[in-house]
Amino acid sequence: MNANFQLLPEAVATGRLESKQDVLEQVAALFARAYAIDSTQALEGIEVREKLGSTGFGNGVAIPHARSSEVNRPVAVLLRLESPVDFDAADGMPVELVFGLLSPENAGAAHLHALAAISRLVRDDAKREALLDAPDAEAMFALLSNHLDRDAA
Repeated sequence: MNANFQLLPEAVATGRLESKQDVLEQVAALFARAYAIDSTQALEGIEVREKLGSTGFGNGVAIPHARSSEVNRPVAVLLRLESPVDFDAADGMPVELVFGLLSPENAGAAHLHALAAISRLVRDDAKREALLDAPDAEAMFALLSNHLDRDAA
């Protein structure tokens, strides 16, 4: 789909969660479901990174990310929350869209390129609003597929 990261249809979901920890656990579960990654290892990696500082990006978006020995290229998940959750974001806004990213342990530049691609996407107000307004996970995946395919061309 995109040179920066892989995103599978089963890696996109919506949900109602109560806390930042619930969100991180759901992101890890999505990685497990979509990419057959151990959810405990994914969660531990994301939590270690989160302790360094919130991955709340701003504008209602968080990008929890980590390195993992279980992937051979950057892989992503997308979770849209039915109600915003406090994520200790720099701008103080609660989070509604969560892009999770796992990259290989030795993928320095690839990890940064994937983070940059996600941040460009979510900084685009129209694209972010379209993801928030999409009726379901399938429609969210279709929007992302179209965007990422265009970027890759």
